Amino acid sequence: MGEETTIFAVSSGAGKAGVAIIRVSGPACTRVLEHMAGGLPEPRYAALRSIRGRNGETVDRGLVLWFPGPGSFTGEDCVEFHVHGGRAVVRGVLEALADVSGCRPAEAGDFARRAFDNGKIDLTEVEGLADLIDSETEWQRRQACRQMEGHSGRIYEDWRHRLIGLIGLCEAGIDFADEDDVPADIALKAAPDLAALIGEVRDVLDDDHRGERIREGLAVVIAGPPNAGKSSLINALARRDIAIVSERPGTTRDVLEARLDIGGVPVTVVDTAGLRESGDEIERIGVDRARGRIDSADLVLWLAEEGTDSEAERREGSGHWCIRTKIDLSPSTASGRTADGRWAISAKTGAGMDALLEGLRKFVEETVAGEMALITRMRHRIELRNAVGYMEAASRLDYIADSELVAEDLRLAGQCLARLTGRIDVEDVLDVIFRDFCIGK
Repeated sequence: MGEETTIFAVSSGAGKAGVAIIRVSGPACTRVLEHMAGGLPEPRYAALRSIRGRNGETVDRGLVLWFPGPGSFTGEDCVEFHVHGGRAVVRGVLEALADVSGCRPAEAGDFARRAFDNGKIDLTEVEGLADLIDSETEWQRRQACRQMEGHSGRIYEDWRHRLIGLIGLCEAGIDFADEDDVPADIALKAAPDLAALIGEVRDVLDDDHRGERIREGLAVVIAGPPNAGKSSLINALARRDIAIVSERPGTTRDVLEARLDIGGVPVTVVDTAGLRESGDEIERIGVDRARGRIDSADLVLWLAEEGTDSEAERREGSGHWCIRTKIDLSPSTASGRTADGRWAISAKTGAGMDALLEGLRKFVEETVAGEMALITRMRHRIELRNAVGYMEAASRLDYIADSELVAEDLRLAGQCLARLTGRIDVEDVLDVIFRDFCIGK
Protein backbone atom coordinates (compact mmCIF):
# COMPACT_ATOMS: atom_id res chain seq x y z
CA MET A 1 0.00 0.00 0.00
CA GLY A 2 2.31 2.76 -1.20
CA GLU A 3 1.58 6.23 0.12
CA GLU A 4 1.22 7.51 -3.44
CA THR A 5 -1.67 5.12 -4.16
CA THR A 6 -5.29 6.23 -3.92
CA ILE A 7 -7.83 3.55 -3.06
CA PHE A 8 -11.57 3.36 -3.69
CA ALA A 9 -14.42 0.97 -2.85
CA VAL A 10 -18.13 0.74 -2.16
CA SER A 11 -18.52 1.23 1.59
CA SER A 12 -22.25 0.68 1.90
CA GLY A 13 -22.42 -3.03 1.11
CA ALA A 14 -23.07 -5.07 -2.00
CA GLY A 15 -26.27 -5.38 -3.99
CA LYS A 16 -28.96 -3.01 -5.22
CA ALA A 17 -29.99 -0.30 -2.76
CA GLY A 18 -31.55 3.13 -2.61
CA VAL A 19 -28.20 4.79 -1.94
CA ALA A 20 -24.64 3.55 -2.38
CA ILE A 21 -21.61 5.22 -0.79
CA ILE A 22 -18.31 5.01 -2.64
CA ARG A 23 -15.28 6.00 -0.61
CA VAL A 24 -11.96 7.28 -1.98
CA SER A 25 -8.78 7.91 0.02
CA GLY A 26 -5.36 9.14 -1.06
CA PRO A 27 -3.45 11.94 -2.78
CA ALA A 28 -5.38 11.71 -6.06
CA CYS A 29 -8.68 12.80 -4.45
CA THR A 30 -8.46 16.34 -5.80
CA ARG A 31 -7.95 15.01 -9.35
CA VAL A 32 -10.85 12.61 -8.82
CA LEU A 33 -13.16 15.51 -7.91
CA GLU A 34 -11.98 17.65 -10.80
CA HIS A 35 -12.35 14.78 -13.26
CA MET A 36 -15.70 13.46 -12.05
CA ALA A 37 -17.52 16.19 -10.11
CA GLY A 38 -16.43 19.56 -11.47
CA GLY A 39 -13.97 20.52 -8.73
CA LEU A 40 -13.69 20.65 -4.95
CA PRO A 41 -16.81 21.28 -2.86
CA GLU A 42 -16.59 23.03 0.51
CA PRO A 43 -14.88 20.68 2.99
CA ARG A 44 -17.26 18.52 5.07
CA TYR A 45 -20.40 19.86 3.38
CA ALA A 46 -22.48 17.73 1.05
CA ALA A 47 -22.71 19.19 -2.46
CA LEU A 48 -25.20 18.06 -5.09
CA ARG A 49 -23.21 17.40 -8.26
CA SER A 50 -23.49 15.67 -11.61
CA ILE A 51 -21.05 12.77 -11.48
CA ARG A 52 -19.35 11.93 -14.76
CA GLY A 53 -18.32 8.48 -15.91
CA ARG A 54 -15.33 7.32 -17.92
CA ASN A 55 -16.68 8.72 -21.21
CA GLY A 56 -17.59 12.10 -19.76
CA GLU A 57 -21.31 11.38 -19.69
CA THR A 58 -23.29 11.87 -16.50
CA VAL A 59 -23.55 8.61 -14.61
CA ASP A 60 -25.73 9.98 -11.83
CA ARG A 61 -26.62 13.10 -9.91
CA GLY A 62 -25.72 12.68 -6.26
CA LEU A 63 -23.98 14.05 -3.20
CA VAL A 64 -20.23 14.60 -3.02
CA LEU A 65 -18.30 15.11 0.24
CA TRP A 66 -14.71 16.26 0.54
CA PHE A 67 -12.62 15.54 3.68
CA PRO A 68 -9.13 17.07 3.45
CA GLY A 69 -6.45 15.24 5.40
CA PRO A 70 -5.44 14.89 8.14
CA GLY A 71 -8.97 15.59 9.37
CA SER A 72 -10.46 12.43 7.90
CA PHE A 73 -10.98 8.82 8.94
CA THR A 74 -7.79 7.64 7.22
CA GLY A 75 -5.77 10.80 7.86
CA GLU A 76 -5.49 11.27 4.08
CA ASP A 77 -7.56 13.31 1.66
CA CYS A 78 -10.89 11.50 1.33
CA VAL A 79 -13.92 11.74 -0.95
CA GLU A 80 -17.34 10.16 -0.68
CA PHE A 81 -19.82 9.79 -3.53
CA HIS A 82 -23.41 9.20 -2.40
CA VAL A 83 -25.18 7.92 -5.49
CA HIS A 84 -28.24 5.88 -6.32
CA GLY A 85 -27.59 2.24 -5.55
CA GLY A 86 -28.37 0.65 -8.91
CA ARG A 87 -25.70 -1.72 -10.13
CA ALA A 88 -25.15 0.20 -13.37
CA VAL A 89 -24.67 3.48 -11.49
CA VAL A 90 -22.19 1.99 -9.05
CA ARG A 91 -20.30 0.22 -11.82
CA GLY A 92 -20.08 3.45 -13.82
CA VAL A 93 -18.60 5.38 -10.89
CA LEU A 94 -16.09 2.62 -10.09
CA GLU A 95 -14.97 2.41 -13.73
CA ALA A 96 -14.45 6.18 -13.84
CA LEU A 97 -12.37 6.02 -10.66
CA ALA A 98 -10.22 3.24 -12.11
CA ASP A 99 -9.39 5.53 -15.05
CA VAL A 100 -7.90 8.19 -12.76
CA SER A 101 -4.12 7.86 -12.63
CA GLY A 102 -2.86 6.52 -9.28
CA CYS A 103 -6.20 4.99 -8.24
CA ARG A 104 -6.82 1.33 -7.54
CA PRO A 105 -9.64 -0.72 -5.95
CA ALA A 106 -9.26 -1.12 -2.20
CA GLU A 107 -8.61 -4.46 -0.60
CA ALA A 108 -10.25 -5.72 2.59
CA GLY A 109 -9.33 -3.48 5.52
CA ASP A 110 -7.38 -0.95 3.41
CA PHE A 111 -9.15 2.11 4.82
CA ALA A 112 -8.84 1.01 8.45
CA ARG A 113 -5.20 0.03 7.88
CA ARG A 114 -4.42 3.53 6.58
CA ALA A 115 -6.19 5.06 9.57
CA PHE A 116 -3.99 2.95 11.83
CA ASP A 117 -0.78 3.70 9.90
CA ASN A 118 -1.55 7.43 10.10
CA GLY A 119 -2.16 7.34 13.84
CA LYS A 120 -5.90 8.02 13.67
CA ILE A 121 -6.84 4.86 15.59
CA ASP A 122 -4.95 2.20 17.55
CA LEU A 123 -5.31 -1.55 17.16
CA THR A 124 -7.94 -1.91 19.88
CA GLU A 125 -10.06 0.73 18.15
CA VAL A 126 -9.59 -1.08 14.82
CA GLU A 127 -10.83 -4.28 16.45
CA GLY A 128 -13.73 -2.41 18.02
CA LEU A 129 -14.73 -1.06 14.60
CA ALA A 130 -14.62 -4.56 13.12
CA ASP A 131 -16.72 -5.89 16.00
CA LEU A 132 -19.25 -3.07 15.58
CA ILE A 133 -19.68 -3.91 11.90
CA ASP A 134 -20.18 -7.59 12.80
CA SER A 135 -22.39 -6.97 15.87
CA GLU A 136 -25.70 -8.80 15.91
CA THR A 137 -27.02 -8.02 19.39
CA GLU A 138 -27.31 -5.07 21.78
CA TRP A 139 -24.56 -6.23 24.14
CA GLN A 140 -22.20 -6.76 21.22
CA ARG A 141 -22.96 -3.28 19.92
CA ARG A 142 -22.38 -1.66 23.31
CA GLN A 143 -19.10 -3.51 23.87
CA ALA A 144 -17.83 -2.72 20.37
CA CYS A 145 -18.74 0.98 20.66
CA ARG A 146 -16.91 1.24 23.96
CA GLN A 147 -13.77 -0.29 22.47
CA MET A 148 -14.01 1.69 19.23
CA GLU A 149 -14.17 4.91 21.28
CA GLY A 150 -10.78 4.07 22.76
CA HIS A 151 -11.70 2.93 26.27
CA SER A 152 -9.49 -0.18 26.19
CA GLY A 153 -6.62 1.58 24.45
CA ARG A 154 -6.52 4.39 27.01
CA ILE A 155 -6.27 1.94 29.91
CA TYR A 156 -3.55 -0.12 28.22
CA GLU A 157 -1.59 3.04 27.41
CA ASP A 158 -1.94 4.28 30.99
CA TRP A 159 -0.49 1.00 32.24
CA ARG A 160 2.35 1.23 29.75
CA HIS A 161 3.23 4.80 30.77
CA ARG A 162 3.23 3.78 34.42
CA LEU A 163 5.63 0.96 33.58
CA ILE A 164 7.88 3.42 31.80
CA GLY A 165 7.98 5.48 34.98
CA LEU A 166 8.95 2.42 37.03
CA ILE A 167 11.66 1.55 34.53
CA GLY A 168 12.96 5.09 34.94
CA LEU A 169 13.31 4.59 38.70
CA CYS A 170 15.26 1.36 38.19
CA GLU A 171 17.54 2.87 35.57
CA ALA A 172 18.16 5.95 37.68
CA GLY A 173 19.60 3.68 40.34
CA ILE A 174 21.84 2.11 37.71
CA ASP A 175 22.98 5.15 35.75
CA PHE A 176 23.30 7.63 38.60
CA ALA A 177 24.42 5.39 41.43
CA ASP A 178 27.39 7.69 42.16
CA GLU A 179 25.36 10.92 42.22
CA ASP A 180 24.87 12.40 45.68
CA ASP A 181 21.35 13.65 44.94
CA VAL A 182 20.09 10.23 43.80
CA PRO A 183 19.19 7.91 46.72
CA ALA A 184 20.91 4.54 46.61
CA ASP A 185 17.60 2.77 47.17
CA ILE A 186 15.60 4.74 44.60
CA ALA A 187 14.60 1.54 42.77
CA LEU A 188 12.74 0.39 45.89
CA LYS A 189 10.20 3.14 45.26
CA ALA A 190 8.99 1.12 42.28
CA ALA A 191 7.87 -1.82 44.43
CA PRO A 192 4.48 -0.55 45.73
CA ASP A 193 3.48 0.94 42.40
CA LEU A 194 4.43 -2.26 40.60
CA ALA A 195 2.39 -4.33 43.07
CA ALA A 196 -0.62 -2.07 42.49
CA LEU A 197 -0.27 -2.36 38.72
CA ILE A 198 -0.02 -6.16 38.88
CA GLY A 199 -3.22 -6.16 40.94
CA GLU A 200 -5.07 -4.02 38.40
CA VAL A 201 -4.11 -6.23 35.48
CA ARG A 202 -4.94 -9.37 37.46
CA ASP A 203 -8.41 -7.98 38.24
CA VAL A 204 -9.03 -7.39 34.54
CA LEU A 205 -7.89 -10.92 33.67
CA ASP A 206 -10.18 -12.38 36.33
CA ASP A 207 -13.35 -11.60 34.34
CA ASP A 208 -14.60 -15.11 33.54
CA HIS A 209 -14.00 -14.32 29.84
CA ARG A 210 -17.08 -12.06 29.78
CA GLY A 211 -15.88 -9.94 26.89
CA GLU A 212 -15.09 -12.92 24.66
CA ARG A 213 -18.43 -14.50 25.56
CA ILE A 214 -20.30 -11.37 24.49
CA ARG A 215 -18.29 -11.06 21.28
CA GLU A 216 -18.43 -14.72 20.30
CA GLY A 217 -21.66 -15.72 22.02
CA LEU A 218 -22.66 -18.33 24.58
CA ALA A 219 -23.15 -22.00 23.72
CA VAL A 220 -26.25 -23.83 24.98
CA VAL A 221 -26.20 -27.53 24.14
CA ILE A 222 -29.35 -29.66 24.03
CA ALA A 223 -28.44 -33.21 25.02
CA GLY A 224 -29.97 -36.42 26.22
CA PRO A 225 -30.93 -39.91 25.07
CA PRO A 226 -32.47 -40.58 21.64
CA ASN A 227 -36.09 -39.51 21.11
CA ALA A 228 -36.11 -37.20 24.14
CA GLY A 229 -37.38 -34.25 22.09
CA LYS A 230 -34.09 -32.46 21.43
CA SER A 231 -34.83 -31.64 17.80
CA SER A 232 -38.34 -30.47 18.67
CA LEU A 233 -36.89 -28.13 21.28
CA ILE A 234 -34.32 -26.50 18.98
CA ASN A 235 -37.04 -26.00 16.37
CA ALA A 236 -39.28 -24.39 18.99
CA LEU A 237 -36.50 -22.10 20.26
CA ALA A 238 -35.48 -21.06 16.74
CA ARG A 239 -39.11 -20.83 15.58
CA ARG A 240 -38.20 -22.60 12.38
CA ASP A 241 -37.31 -26.11 11.27
CA ILE A 242 -33.64 -26.63 12.07
CA ALA A 243 -33.73 -30.37 12.67
CA ILE A 244 -35.73 -33.31 11.34
CA VAL A 245 -38.26 -34.54 13.91
CA SER A 246 -39.14 -38.23 13.81
CA GLU A 247 -40.34 -40.93 16.16
CA ARG A 248 -37.43 -43.04 14.96
CA PRO A 249 -34.51 -42.89 17.42
CA GLY A 250 -31.14 -41.64 16.16
CA THR A 251 -32.49 -39.24 13.51
CA THR A 252 -29.98 -36.53 14.45
CA ARG A 253 -26.48 -37.76 13.75
CA ASP A 254 -24.54 -34.52 13.56
CA VAL A 255 -24.38 -31.22 15.40
CA LEU A 256 -27.04 -28.71 14.33
CA GLU A 257 -26.93 -25.05 15.38
CA ALA A 258 -29.29 -22.08 15.67
CA ARG A 259 -28.05 -18.57 16.41
CA LEU A 260 -30.40 -16.67 18.75
CA ASP A 261 -30.50 -13.28 20.44
CA ILE A 262 -31.36 -13.85 24.10
CA GLY A 263 -31.29 -10.81 26.36
CA GLY A 264 -29.14 -8.91 23.88
CA VAL A 265 -26.42 -11.57 23.88
CA PRO A 266 -25.74 -13.96 20.97
CA VAL A 267 -26.47 -17.55 21.94
CA THR A 268 -25.74 -20.58 19.80
CA VAL A 269 -28.21 -23.36 20.61
CA VAL A 270 -26.84 -26.76 19.61
CA ASP A 271 -28.85 -29.89 18.88
CA THR A 272 -26.84 -33.08 19.29
CA ALA A 273 -27.14 -36.77 18.57
CA GLY A 274 -28.86 -38.88 21.21
CA LEU A 275 -26.33 -40.36 23.61
CA ARG A 276 -26.36 -44.14 23.50
CA GLU A 277 -24.17 -47.07 22.55
CA SER A 278 -24.58 -47.84 18.86
CA GLY A 279 -23.14 -50.20 16.31
CA ASP A 280 -23.67 -47.66 13.56
CA GLU A 281 -20.34 -45.98 12.73
CA ILE A 282 -21.91 -42.69 11.63
CA GLU A 283 -24.07 -42.50 14.74
CA ARG A 284 -21.01 -43.16 16.93
CA ILE A 285 -19.25 -40.19 15.32
CA GLY A 286 -22.30 -38.06 16.05
CA VAL A 287 -22.32 -39.19 19.69
CA ASP A 288 -18.60 -38.37 20.04
CA ARG A 289 -19.23 -34.88 18.64
CA ALA A 290 -22.14 -34.46 21.01
CA ARG A 291 -19.98 -35.31 24.02
CA GLY A 292 -17.35 -32.81 22.84
CA ARG A 293 -19.91 -30.01 22.58
CA ILE A 294 -21.31 -30.88 26.01
CA ASP A 295 -17.86 -30.55 27.56
CA SER A 296 -17.34 -27.07 26.07
CA ALA A 297 -20.88 -25.71 26.62
CA ASP A 298 -21.76 -22.77 28.82
CA LEU A 299 -25.06 -24.51 29.62
CA VAL A 300 -26.38 -28.01 28.93
CA LEU A 301 -30.10 -28.67 28.67
CA TRP A 302 -30.42 -32.37 29.50
CA LEU A 303 -33.70 -33.69 28.14
CA ALA A 304 -35.57 -36.80 29.16
CA GLU A 305 -39.13 -38.03 29.33
CA GLU A 306 -40.41 -38.50 32.86
CA GLY A 307 -38.94 -41.58 34.47
CA THR A 308 -36.91 -42.63 31.43
CA ASP A 309 -33.41 -41.39 32.15
CA SER A 310 -31.64 -41.68 35.49
CA GLU A 311 -28.56 -39.94 34.08
CA ALA A 312 -30.48 -36.64 34.31
CA GLU A 313 -30.16 -36.77 38.09
CA ARG A 314 -26.44 -37.44 37.91
CA ARG A 315 -25.89 -34.49 35.58
CA GLU A 316 -28.03 -32.01 37.50
CA GLY A 317 -26.06 -29.08 38.91
CA SER A 318 -24.08 -26.04 37.82
CA GLY A 319 -24.13 -25.70 34.07
CA HIS A 320 -26.71 -28.47 33.60
CA TRP A 321 -30.48 -28.12 33.60
CA CYS A 322 -32.68 -31.21 33.71
CA ILE A 323 -35.74 -30.79 31.51
CA ARG A 324 -38.70 -33.12 31.46
CA THR A 325 -40.15 -33.22 27.94
CA LYS A 326 -43.35 -34.28 26.18
CA ILE A 327 -45.55 -33.33 29.10
CA ASP A 328 -48.45 -33.08 26.66
CA LEU A 329 -48.55 -36.87 27.00
CA SER A 330 -49.11 -36.45 30.76
CA PRO A 331 -51.89 -33.85 31.14
CA SER A 332 -51.56 -33.80 34.92
CA THR A 333 -47.91 -32.67 34.79
CA ALA A 334 -47.43 -28.96 35.55
CA SER A 335 -45.34 -26.98 33.06
CA GLY A 336 -42.48 -24.57 33.65
CA ARG A 337 -40.10 -24.66 36.60
CA THR A 338 -41.03 -27.47 38.93
CA ALA A 339 -40.77 -27.61 42.72
CA ASP A 340 -37.55 -29.63 42.54
CA GLY A 341 -35.87 -26.95 40.44
CA ARG A 342 -36.19 -28.79 37.15
CA TRP A 343 -38.16 -27.83 34.09
CA ALA A 344 -41.17 -29.39 32.40
CA ILE A 345 -42.09 -28.52 28.82
CA SER A 346 -43.85 -29.59 25.69
CA ALA A 347 -42.20 -28.32 22.54
CA LYS A 348 -45.23 -29.57 20.62
CA THR A 349 -47.88 -27.52 22.46
CA GLY A 350 -45.61 -24.77 23.81
CA ALA A 351 -46.41 -25.56 27.43
CA GLY A 352 -43.57 -24.36 29.68
CA MET A 353 -41.65 -22.78 26.79
CA ASP A 354 -42.16 -19.18 27.95
CA ALA A 355 -40.86 -20.07 31.40
CA LEU A 356 -37.84 -21.85 29.90
CA LEU A 357 -37.04 -18.87 27.66
CA GLU A 358 -37.26 -16.55 30.67
CA GLY A 359 -34.92 -18.86 32.57
CA LEU A 360 -32.46 -18.79 29.68
CA ARG A 361 -32.65 -14.99 29.57
CA LYS A 362 -31.82 -14.77 33.29
CA PHE A 363 -28.96 -17.25 32.87
CA VAL A 364 -27.50 -15.18 30.04
CA GLU A 365 -27.80 -11.94 32.02
CA GLU A 366 -26.14 -13.48 35.07
CA THR A 367 -23.34 -14.92 32.93
CA VAL A 368 -22.38 -11.57 31.40
CA ALA A 369 -23.43 -9.44 34.38
CA GLY A 370 -21.09 -6.89 35.86
CA GLU A 371 -19.01 -4.06 34.52
CA MET A 372 -18.37 -4.14 30.78
CA ALA A 373 -15.30 -6.30 30.20
CA LEU A 374 -12.04 -4.77 28.99
CA ILE A 375 -10.78 -7.90 27.23
CA THR A 376 -12.69 -8.89 24.10
CA ARG A 377 -10.23 -11.10 22.24
CA MET A 378 -7.78 -13.86 23.07
CA ARG A 379 -4.98 -11.68 21.65
CA HIS A 380 -5.59 -9.18 24.46
CA ARG A 381 -5.68 -11.88 27.12
CA ILE A 382 -2.41 -13.46 25.97
CA GLU A 383 -0.53 -10.14 25.97
CA LEU A 384 -1.88 -9.21 29.41
CA ARG A 385 -0.96 -12.61 30.83
CA ASN A 386 2.55 -12.23 29.44
CA ALA A 387 2.80 -8.70 30.84
CA VAL A 388 1.75 -9.88 34.30
CA GLY A 389 4.25 -12.71 34.10
CA TYR A 390 7.13 -10.32 33.43
CA MET A 391 5.97 -7.89 36.12
CA GLU A 392 5.67 -10.65 38.71
CA ALA A 393 9.13 -11.92 37.75
CA ALA A 394 10.47 -8.40 38.32
CA SER A 395 8.71 -8.09 41.67
CA ARG A 396 10.47 -11.21 42.97
CA LEU A 397 13.95 -9.79 42.29
CA ASP A 398 16.12 -7.63 44.54
CA TYR A 399 15.31 -4.09 43.38
CA ILE A 400 18.81 -2.84 44.28
CA ALA A 401 21.15 -5.75 43.56
CA ASP A 402 19.22 -6.89 40.49
CA SER A 403 17.98 -3.51 39.25
CA GLU A 404 19.11 -4.21 35.67
CA LEU A 405 17.11 -7.44 35.57
CA VAL A 406 14.10 -5.68 37.09
CA ALA A 407 14.28 -2.99 34.42
CA GLU A 408 14.55 -5.58 31.65
CA ASP A 409 11.50 -7.52 32.87
CA LEU A 410 9.52 -4.29 33.08
CA ARG A 411 10.60 -3.38 29.55
CA LEU A 412 9.33 -6.75 28.30
CA ALA A 413 6.04 -6.19 30.12
CA GLY A 414 5.76 -2.76 28.51
CA GLN A 415 6.30 -4.27 25.08
CA CYS A 416 3.39 -6.66 25.68
CA LEU A 417 1.14 -3.70 26.49
CA ALA A 418 2.46 -1.76 23.50
CA ARG A 419 1.53 -4.62 21.19
CA LEU A 420 -2.06 -4.36 22.38
CA THR A 421 -2.47 -0.89 20.91
CA GLY A 422 0.03 -1.32 18.07
CA ARG A 423 2.78 0.94 19.39
CA ILE A 424 5.55 -1.54 18.54
CA ASP A 425 6.23 -4.88 16.88
CA VAL A 426 2.80 -5.61 15.45
CA GLU A 427 3.54 -6.64 11.88
CA ASP A 428 2.80 -10.28 12.72
CA VAL A 429 -0.77 -9.48 13.84
CA LEU A 430 -1.75 -6.72 11.40
CA ASP A 431 -2.68 -9.01 8.52
CA VAL A 432 -4.81 -11.18 10.81
CA ILE A 433 -6.71 -8.17 12.16
CA PHE A 434 -7.34 -6.33 8.91
CA ARG A 435 -8.20 -9.33 6.73
CA ASP A 436 -11.44 -9.77 8.71
CA PHE A 437 -12.74 -6.43 7.42
CA CYS A 438 -15.06 -6.24 4.45
CA ILE A 439 -14.05 -4.29 1.34
CA GLY A 440 -14.57 -0.56 1.77
CA LYS A 441 -13.80 -0.46 5.49
